[in-house]
Amino acid sequence: MAKSLQEQLLAAGLIDKQKAKKAAKELKKQDHLQRTGQDNQIDEAKAKADAARKEKADRDRELNQKKEQEAQQKAIAAQVRQLVTTNAIKSEYADIKYQFVDGKKVKSIYVDQAIWDRLSRGQLAVIALDLPGEKKYEVLPLQIAEKIRQRKDNHFIYIAESTADAMDEDDPYAAYQIPDDLMW
Repeated sequence: MAKSLQEQLLAAGLIDKQKAKKAAKELKKQDHLQRTGQDNQIDEAKAKADAARKEKADRDRELNQKKEQEAQQKAIAAQVRQLVTTNAIKSEYADIKYQFVDGKKVKSIYVDQAIWDRLSRGQLAVIALDLPGEKKYEVLPLQIAEKIRQRKDNHFIYIAESTADAMDEDDPYAAYQIPDDLMW
């Protein structure tokens, strides 16, 4: 009489008795579950567990993306803060008030005459630095302001428009030039 495959594998030494018993027990268990109709319940439980596992992995992936974005935003804010603090132009004799518009409010900073002239010609920029509890304004060169704009495009940067070159031909007041040193 022909031996079963399991007996042949045992005789050849490819499996041991423990593995054979375990396989036989698993086979009996599957046979019993199929006869009682519980096999479908186990499949459903496995499917639910797989779905829950996939859902958790998706949630974890989304949370990781949010954390990564927050870390990038913090890194960009730190870079902006560093650029502003290292490249800010300080006024030695800050005795002239320079006014500009931030949103709907008129803000002002005190600068010296040379910086005021360069600000009014659009050669320097004013940038807002958000510190905990306050908003501080600094004067920066245009190249640094452009670097900040590349990193964070919604950051407040004020650059005065140079209107000296653009005169209307039909302007009735073209002959009346506004002096550069006029202060309001």
